Amino acid sequence: MTASFAGVAKHYGVSVAICPPKAGNRKGVVEKANHTAAQRWWRTLPDDVTVEQAQRRVDEFCRLRGDTRMRATADGKASVATVAAAEPLTALPTTPYPAILTEPRTASRQALVSYRGNRYSVPPELASAQVTVTQVLGAEVIDIVTTAQITIARHRLAPDGAGVIVRDHGHVYALEQMAMAAAGPAGRPHRRKERIPPGPEAIAAADALRRTTTGTTTTGTTTTTSNEVESPSATTTSPVIDLSTYERAAHGRNTLT
Repeated sequence: MTASFAGVAKHYGVSVAICPPKAGNRKGVVEKANHTAAQRWWRTLPDDVTVEQAQRRVDEFCRLRGDTRMRATADGKASVATVAAAEPLTALPTTPYPAILTEPRTASRQALVSYRGNRYSVPPELASAQVTVTQVLGAEVIDIVTTAQITIARHRLAPDGAGVIVRDHGHVYALEQMAMAAAGPAGRPHRRKERIPPGPEAIAAADALRRTTTGTTTTGTTTTTSNEVESPSATTTSPVIDLSTYERAAHGRNTLT
């Protein structure tokens, strides 16, 4: 029990009753109940059962064994099931306890933070920086906090594993301005967006490749055919490797011959 758990107990309407010192009977009853569940049900549980199967097994154990145990009450002895029926639980709150989930993250070079299968934007000044993603349990938004505990971004939570990128308009504008400033006054568009025509070296290399393969040469808009390339005497002979040399080396590898 910790002091921070008091808020959780109050939210769910649970009161904590601590056993007083030197009350061995009360402590023994609780320990014996735990011992019974551990020895008669937990030890007989197979390792390959699912959570749903385990829940059905424990319900069956409580119905046949646990709830049939007798307990002394003010009106006499009664089973555990009878005593529990006289003390019904209240309904759960409509909203869960507002616990805060925190996960450390590292922002990417594109000022994006990955969280549960999606990416969320941060200011470009935090690229490659350490941040913390905080989420209140049950809330539909997340906060991104710096190491100085300053909230610098808040985004609406996307479905887990959707693979979407959630960007703030202010972050997009700031990232664009930083990229343009880094390019300088003589900056040009990104190389992948430019249509660069082939230069003289590229055209010469393409012509050499055509002469070697098909025997045709393209110069400007005229295509010529070389007879020398088509003739067998002008073809370049490929070197022939005699594999018998390797075979003799393999046979003599143990004798060094």
